[in-house]
Amino acid sequence: MLNLRRPAPPTDPAADRERFRRALLWPFFGVMALVLIHALQELLGADFSRLGILPRDGVGALGIFTSPLIHGSWGHLMSNAPTLWVLGILTLYGFPQATRTAVPLIWVMGGLGVWLFAREGLHIGASGLTHGLMFFAVVIGIRRRDALSIALTIIVLFLYGSMMWGVFPTAPRVSFEAHLFGATVGAVCGWFLYRRDPFPVAHRYEWEEDPDDPTDAETLRKIEQGRLDEIEPPRHRDEHGPGGPDGPDDPPDRRG
Repeated sequence: MLNLRRPAPPTDPAADRERFRRALLWPFFGVMALVLIHALQELLGADFSRLGILPRDGVGALGIFTSPLIHGSWGHLMSNAPTLWVLGILTLYGFPQATRTAVPLIWVMGGLGVWLFAREGLHIGASGLTHGLMFFAVVIGIRRRDALSIALTIIVLFLYGSMMWGVFPTAPRVSFEAHLFGATVGAVCGWFLYRRDPFPVAHRYEWEEDPDDPTDAETLRKIEQGRLDEIEPPRHRDEHGPGGPDGPDDPPDRRG
């Protein structure tokens, strides 16, 4: 069931603007770091691909931490950088706390999966991270089910839904394993981290209130967040009065 109530206006517009500014800047800094690393590789005429993941090799395990930073060409980099920036903006704005936890997990655990199970050869590039963020955004949006999360999920699917096919082997020189393990870790993060960020408080108008409904605001909030197990059952007053069917509040039994 979807909770698509209109969220209340932010209590602090300045804080909301700061949140959006950070969502724009941090992914931008990350993408610029990738560009500078590749430019340095071109400038030095070096081959940084040795910093990629070499499966089941002791030295190649270093690539778990460095492989997302390395790209084989400008075309390879440009295929990942815009996607990484846009997905970073959407996830950091929509779910900032969960995203800050999910990104390092996708980076490290996805890389570990590649090191353990991938084909022989060097695996480089940030595509595992982009696939992880895409699956993370979709799953966490479905789990949270508030209006903003559903809207972000629809945007991500519209822009990058075709990335789902990347988890299958399509070309010999494409590391589908990085896509697969990144997507898997991203989906798991979305499933378990969906409560990391506070849910938006729904704005209820007077005409939405039912005067005969005793449900308080806290109970409504729990219903909207799917926390049904925390709701106490209502206590109904005995229709016969405090004394029960034969209690003192009942009329006397008139017998002839």
